[in-house]
Amino acid sequence: MVEENENQILQLSAVECRVLGCLIEKEITTPDYYPLSLNSLTNACNQKSSRNPVVEYAESTVEAAAQSLQSKRLVIEFRKGGKVAKFEQHIANVLPQLERAEYSVIAELLLRGPQTLGELKGRASRMHPFNSLDEVSSTLQWLIEHDPPLALKLPRQPGFKESRYFHCFAPEPPDPLPAPGGTEENDRFLKLETEIEDLKKELDALKQEFSEFKAQFE
Repeated sequence: MVEENENQILQLSAVECRVLGCLIEKEITTPDYYPLSLNSLTNACNQKSSRNPVVEYAESTVEAAAQSLQSKRLVIEFRKGGKVAKFEQHIANVLPQLERAEYSVIAELLLRGPQTLGELKGRASRMHPFNSLDEVSSTLQWLIEHDPPLALKLPRQPGFKESRYFHCFAPEPPDPLPAPGGTEENDRFLKLETEIEDLKKELDALKQEFSEFKAQFE
């Protein structure tokens, strides 16, 4: 059973969520440039891609959040040979059971907020190869059933066809999304999203076929 003080460790501010999400993401996607300096960590927090909302945190704000996370055993700051301080995530200190799939989903939820299964599959696959929505769903279910819960399924909003999922590191989930202009507009968006996913699968299949064809002449 997780003790109360460990539940409290999981309650993070918005800045802390962004910092922790960035450290998890960069460790997986750019290992050659990890751990991150304060400048790199600030740039990661403020980058305009793969982030929602886009922010403009000052270095002092990011540093304060990183130090707060360090007090919660989620981040470590260190220096080697008097060089610039570097930061790395150590969420395993608190949640040792997590594996790459869980890390990837948590990172995306920390960086982009509530998302549907389809959104998480498309976005988290850059960190872990989710081959189906069922794999994402299983990972989310594991996070939801964890003690304490690490994710939750938000109630489906009027005008939206799918439920969204959110992490449990923030005290409260964000405000609901505004309803779309109409169900027809939402249907077009969902259809476009599905078509893009199908095109990605077709491209992957073509790449595999080309690799097999090329291998015949090597």
